[in-house]
Amino acid sequence: MPRLVLASGSRSRRQLLDRLELPYAWQSPDIDETPRPGESPSALVHRLALGKAQQLADQWPDHLIIGSDQVAQFDGEALGKPADTTAARQQLARFSGNRVRFLTGLALLDTRSGRHRVCHETYDVVFRTLTDNEIAHYIEREQPLECAGSFRMEGLGITLFERLEGDDPNTLIGLPLIRLCALLREAGLDPLGET
Repeated sequence: MPRLVLASGSRSRRQLLDRLELPYAWQSPDIDETPRPGESPSALVHRLALGKAQQLADQWPDHLIIGSDQVAQFDGEALGKPADTTAARQQLARFSGNRVRFLTGLALLDTRSGRHRVCHETYDVVFRTLTDNEIAHYIEREQPLECAGSFRMEGLGITLFERLEGDDPNTLIGLPLIRLCALLREAGLDPLGET
């Protein structure tokens, strides 16, 4: 039985975690992701990442549970997943020609000891100037409604950018693997250790 649990229903996060070649289970937590009044983007992703892991804690004793959440920060506002294609078009139109910072919260909860670590990673995206037609075609083809910022970097979304800036490109997809590996090692689970 795997000792590791991913608290996410995201296919992209599962594909990233698969790269570590560790056995794990996954389950989608059910939490309210509504930002609290005055909550900063970093506080929001910390709270949601940890909340997702904690929501599964009773069902997974003696496990390490990974929680993660992401928001786009633009013009002083935290933006999550678009509600529909109209909202996705509006987000991408706002981002056109601009820099957008993505914050990805990461939590690792050890249900055996009750200890947890929470952090976040940032990644900046500089969008090229996009036409309304390009935005409409992109959304029609990729349907990125489950993604903060209304794009999938691992797919056709790469065509929207002028450049990317950050330490770990996996952060932008939704699971900062470099930081996750460090947290796993601290918790006694080395991805390169003996299996």
